[in-house]
Amino acid sequence: MSADLTPVIAACTRWLVAAYPPPPGALNAALAHAQAHQAATLAAHLRYATDLDVQLLHLLAPSGTGRLDWITGHHAEPEETAWRTWVDETVVSWAACLLADPALAARAHRTPAGSGGTAHVAGLRRLTHPGPHDSEAAVLLRHPDLLDAVAALHRSELAELLDAEDAAAA
Repeated sequence: MSADLTPVIAACTRWLVAAYPPPPGALNAALAHAQAHQAATLAAHLRYATDLDVQLLHLLAPSGTGRLDWITGHHAEPEETAWRTWVDETVVSWAACLLADPALAARAHRTPAGSGGTAHVAGLRRLTHPGPHDSEAAVLLRHPDLLDAVAALHRSELAELLDAEDAAAA
């Protein structure tokens, strides 16, 4: 069995960018994608911190986009169904929490699961310390009010995980 989170990270990134699109322009699209990818990567490694967790994910399959689409009103095109099955609702929810709060993202990255896990999660500067161009490119993707419905789905589990990680590190 694979211990690779790439399909889940890619699908979650794609869903986030589709649901919260960047302003027009190639640079905005690239910067928004990079931030969504960093948030999905960190969230996935927090959620599936061990090889066994990842193997169980592959065995049982992610949750898909059904509830996320319903909450946000995002409607998929019929040809967009295959990749949507790889979207994990919890990963997207946690990524939304991280995108809305760079300080939370920095805290999550400092945890053992966030900095190690199944693979080293490095280079998250756009997520943890967004610059002016990053903020402009991801204005919808980082807007706390717009993200709240998705972030609220699993925010409490993320808070519990980070509190437990902080307690274990102390």
